[in-house]
Amino acid sequence: YLSQNYPNPFNPKTKIIYELPLQGIVTLKVFDLLGQEIRTLINEEKSAGKYEIEFSSDGLSSGIYFYTFNSRAYTKTKKMLVVK
Repeated sequence: YLSQNYPNPFNPKTKIIYELPLQGIVTLKVFDLLGQEIRTLINEEKSAGKYEIEFSSDGLSSGIYFYTFNSRAYTKTKKMLVVK
């Protein structure tokens, strides 16, 4: 499960919550509108459970960004808005 970031729109920080039913490798990456990777927030093995990560817009301009979560057979992408 991947939640919508909160707050959204945001400046300077937002939280992303995700939940894993099984242990596995997890990646969470942020992309711009052109599909270029901006940041990798997570790229590691995690135990089953609920997690929360904070994302800072430091160094980013106002605009729409996407974050993509991937673990085992689950991939989800959501949109977030940075307003400065």
